[in-house]
Amino acid sequence: MKRIVFLLVFIGIIVTLTGCGSVEQAPITAETEGVWNHFFVYPMSWVLIYVAEAFNGSYGLAIVLVTIGVRLLLLPLVMKQQKSTRALQTLRPEMEKLQMKYKEATKKDPSKQQEMQKELFALYRDQGVNPMAGCFPMLIQLPVMMAFYFAIMRTEEIAFHTFLWFDLGNPDFILPFIAGLTTFLQVKMTSQQLEGQMKMIMYIMPVMIIVAGMSLPSALSLYWVVGNIFMIVQTYFTVTRFDQQAAQVSK
Repeated sequence: MKRIVFLLVFIGIIVTLTGCGSVEQAPITAETEGVWNHFFVYPMSWVLIYVAEAFNGSYGLAIVLVTIGVRLLLLPLVMKQQKSTRALQTLRPEMEKLQMKYKEATKKDPSKQQEMQKELFALYRDQGVNPMAGCFPMLIQLPVMMAFYFAIMRTEEIAFHTFLWFDLGNPDFILPFIAGLTTFLQVKMTSQQLEGQMKMIMYIMPVMIIVAGMSLPSALSLYWVVGNIFMIVQTYFTVTRFDQQAAQVSK
């Protein structure tokens, strides 16, 4: 199930990068019709405009601050997801024992697969672990981040402002590489929890970010850079540092 959810997230990223997820890229307003636009995209756009006006019309700074704010709001969900992942990792030796126990039996008798599943769920129950708990936070985060993405794309005021050295409404040729690099660093820190094809897919993302950033407004590349830096810091304190401390304790 977690693999399916991860693939859905990856597809969502592709949709947002290509812009195929929206029927139109018309400016978002309070009168824009549609549940998605009215309850997700427009509120994000309103917050961006409000924050920008509070900082003398700096839409670049607004993107930075709102990105950090959204990430902070989603942090409890991320922590819950990581807690669930750690709980499943502690059960991995027991799960592997069950798989070895039924490995030969399931080849000869497919019904043994059901017995293995029953024992597996019993293991989850006894240890108080819900294998689905790590999936739902990810599903909640995805529409929020996609809404923010489309809010940046469809907030008309952003296109007429500059930030640092770049125009927010036009592509930049430096920022996409920074976005790609920070994406790579983020992926490298989190890919230890992934396996096989999932890890390979994650390494494709930096390239996709760079290619997309070359043709999309630099406001989006700014959003990716800030979001990636936040995730790198978050991963260090919630995953990497935790794992290092756990390794020292085990010694």
